[in-house]
Amino acid sequence: MANLNNFNANQVEPSSNLEAIPAGKYLAVITESELKPTKSGSGSYLQLTFQILDGEYKGRFLWSRLNLQNANPTAVKIAQAELSAICRAVGVLTPGDSVELHNLPLVINVKCRKREDSGDITNEIKGYAKPEAVTAQPQQANHTTPPWRRPS
Repeated sequence: MANLNNFNANQVEPSSNLEAIPAGKYLAVITESELKPTKSGSGSYLQLTFQILDGEYKGRFLWSRLNLQNANPTAVKIAQAELSAICRAVGVLTPGDSVELHNLPLVINVKCRKREDSGDITNEIKGYAKPEAVTAQPQQANHTTPPWRRPS
């Protein structure tokens, strides 16, 4: 049993079933990063949490896993190339710690994929770019504050 400290569901909005977001380019930031062991225990991956900053999906989270230490050299090469793209997109070319990549805007290219086990549609991040690469909605000329710094 767990003590729920008199939790009252009447005072909290219930969570909704979140569907995959449409494929596209989204302005986002890395909010969390953690080095985790692989299932086999023979390597580790860097798990990055991205949060979308604007538009209809503002506040939604997506994740990416980079196999930086793996017995498969191809997996490591792919992960290093992806980390290089992230570093270039946020302008931190030689991070000493993954926290240096946090809260810096970048554009993530999101794709949709059908899961083989369940048939559900899920999102995958398939590319990273500098924020000026966003071509979605043009900003009004009278705005001098970047969209990620404007109040909601």
